Amino acid sequence: MSVEHLEKQPATSISDYEGILVVVEHRGGTAKKVSWQLLGQGRRMADKLGAPLMALVIGHQVKHLAQEAVVFGADHVYICDNESLNDYRTKPYSRVCLDVFAQAKPEIVLFGATATGRDLAGAIATHLPTGLTADCTALDVEPQPSRILLASRPAFSEKMMATILCKKYRPQMATARPGVFQALQRDDTRTGNVIHVPFHDHYGETATRVIDFITEVNSINLEEADIIIAGGRGLGGPEVFGLLQELADALDGTVGASRAAVDAGWVMHERQIGQTGQTVRPKLIIAAGISGAVQFTVGMQHADMIIAINKDPEAPIFQIAHYGIVGDLFKVLPEIIAEAKKRRGLA
Repeated sequence: MSVEHLEKQPATSISDYEGILVVVEHRGGTAKKVSWQLLGQGRRMADKLGAPLMALVIGHQVKHLAQEAVVFGADHVYICDNESLNDYRTKPYSRVCLDVFAQAKPEIVLFGATATGRDLAGAIATHLPTGLTADCTALDVEPQPSRILLASRPAFSEKMMATILCKKYRPQMATARPGVFQALQRDDTRTGNVIHVPFHDHYGETATRVIDFITEVNSINLEEADIIIAGGRGLGGPEVFGLLQELADALDGTVGASRAAVDAGWVMHERQIGQTGQTVRPKLIIAAGISGAVQFTVGMQHADMIIAINKDPEAPIFQIAHYGIVGDLFKVLPEIIAEAKKRRGLA
């Protein structure tokens, strides 16, 4: 892996911009899954354009993430590593990004639609004469000659999809939901260039400082969950979610829900999966009492394994499920829980 140093070469027109750049998000040196997911989709689009795929890593003691970005598909990785960048703060990170964008001249820039990604992308957009499409659920590109990013997202109260174009300005920028795209398989044989971005004193000039991070013990993170047990209207009430939690505990999983269950007040919104909730890509999702309306399925259809439990054999959920159980969930769930506990020695 070769090492280069950044040199200033300001862009003057759209034709000066080339390639796709993904801003890698991490916490404590561990990358968020959405970063590798975006590199996977970025690789597919870059190949379609015949352009390089780039990544930007900002932080402290994050050199390992530069190599990880190469492993997951990047050709070139820009890295700015300094103690002042140890914790995410809007001003320092946005200043680094703006300088790198000016030098690397990417035609497309992608961020995760996370709390950090949305904050950073929005701050950067205020300084650039270009647009930002937020919370995308689909990304593609038109090939030569337009090379336009097709950034699609739900619109009009989630009733339709809108594809937004930025024809006249560069870079084209978008944030995309976690769990929508699939990361490439690790390829430890890949090689790429690491370009070191010098740290300038003005990067650290900010009125804010991070005192501490407090992680909620009972916080819910469906986007990172490998196993999700989800319930819907068919559960009939909030008390049945206790069965789902029991199964989730037996499988080291997390409980999710459809919009109908959330709207009924049975569970908190942070457990909602779907267009107006979270998009997830777990290894396993068990959907109990969920009919399978599009609003829900678009948020979980890319799970590695989908098991549906519903008493209606015509329920739409069975059309996307890998395995389906037609039956009374109040009889089926206890049997699954008992078997799961038995196999894990918890019975």
